[in-house]
Amino acid sequence: MAINEDKLNAFMAQFVQDIGAVMHAATVVVGDELGLYKGLAQGPGACAELAKRLEVDERYLREWLYAQAASGYVTYDPASQRFSLSEEQAMALAQEGSPAFIPGAFQIAVDQFKSIPKMKQAMRTGLGVGWHEHDPALFRGTERFFRPGYAANLVEQWIPALTGMRERLQKGASVADVGCGHGASTLLMAQAYPASSFVGYDYHAPSIEHASAMAREAGIGEDRLRFEVASAQDFPGQGFDLVAFFDCLHDMGDPVGAAAHVKKSLKPDGSWLIVEPFANDKVEDNLNPVGRVFYSASTFICTPASRAQKGAACLGAQAGEARTRELVMQGGFAQFRRATQTPFNLVYEARSAA
Repeated sequence: MAINEDKLNAFMAQFVQDIGAVMHAATVVVGDELGLYKGLAQGPGACAELAKRLEVDERYLREWLYAQAASGYVTYDPASQRFSLSEEQAMALAQEGSPAFIPGAFQIAVDQFKSIPKMKQAMRTGLGVGWHEHDPALFRGTERFFRPGYAANLVEQWIPALTGMRERLQKGASVADVGCGHGASTLLMAQAYPASSFVGYDYHAPSIEHASAMAREAGIGEDRLRFEVASAQDFPGQGFDLVAFFDCLHDMGDPVGAAAHVKKSLKPDGSWLIVEPFANDKVEDNLNPVGRVFYSASTFICTPASRAQKGAACLGAQAGEARTRELVMQGGFAQFRRATQTPFNLVYEARSAA
């Protein structure tokens, strides 16, 4: 077999980028958990000065700083031998809650590596790996990674894109957030719409405990915000004005059953908000950097989670609009539309009334 040397060299160049990113990821987690980025955001400094400020060993810090500078995550000035964060780097790495904050994504990667033994077994047997079987890094990382996007878009763009929903929430409405995880999306809505009441549901009890603690810390009473353990196919309550699914429909074993249950729980003129990872309908149109992230996460997290549940639909994180529309309509909804989108999300509205 003849080897095209140019193609081989191009592939090896890609490999160097990829292995560098993989090995760099662990340094980001360490820097985040030790508060190194937040400390750097306080101002530039030489290594010895920063080691005192950050209360870490100078020699280890020096190597860590070199690694960050080589990856473009820290700025290095050769003339003064000082390290710093630009405003953009600080926004992405040191400002928890900013719309560009990224360390949570690297926590998710920690879980993926820890899940390798389970995934080897799952791929041999076809069995699932439930969400609850993952390392806690996944639960915390998912909250921290998705919360900035929700904070930037949910109240300002997504809810206003729904039929009359912003006005209903301002006046006072009843909302269910299904698959709420740590409750970041539920809390954001409750803070934005004080006249409305919210309940978050998730089958994962530790996540519900965390969400409840967040609500208490925010000072929002259970008369307006509460969290309960329940699945998408059996969560309690009727007469909701809005039911929301944030980045979770594709994880479900029986999404059609979930759709049918949502329909029963809504008021006749209520809306179902479905936020899903951005995906085109054709595989070849998803073979890009965003699709790479979502397909990789789907291999280790989303598809195994669905396979572990009754129904095992295994939509995957790149299901696309056509497949999502199909299952929603099978669940009994009369209307389905793409309400809006971001580079990372598709936002749908489903309604019972024609």
